[in-house]
Amino acid sequence: MSSTRERVPAHTDEEINRRIERQIERRVRYYAQHHEQIADRLEELDEEWDIERAIEANASAIAFTGVALGVTTGNRRWFALPALVTGFLFQHAIQGWCPPIPILRRLGYRTSYEIEQERQALKALRGDFDGLANAPDQPQAALRAARA
Repeated sequence: MSSTRERVPAHTDEEINRRIERQIERRVRYYAQHHEQIADRLEELDEEWDIERAIEANASAIAFTGVALGVTTGNRRWFALPALVTGFLFQHAIQGWCPPIPILRRLGYRTSYEIEQERQALKALRGDFDGLANAPDQPQAALRAARA
């Protein structure tokens, strides 16, 4: 079983993984030349939906639709939809793959780790970690830098 950090990329086409990595690198290179825009980009990253959130929203919408249609139409077959979706959610929790993954990855949804990579690189460019080695209370300084 793949680690939590690697389970989605392990089930993603390598070209898509490379595209996501190149996008992160391009952004970091851009912001290395435009330090004044880093704070705005960090705010954008705070708002970005990771793939887990997208899968949860997708699954709950489909499950709710199945229940609503089952209740309003009286056709019990609609209840198969939420059953199917919860099975896919379980599969994703265990394996890191479910049917929407390839589509969402192609649409650019990233894992929380991929988003965090960009965030930490931008914070390093901004200088958040400068002087950390010489800080009098190094653990506290490290936590402050990580939370910024």
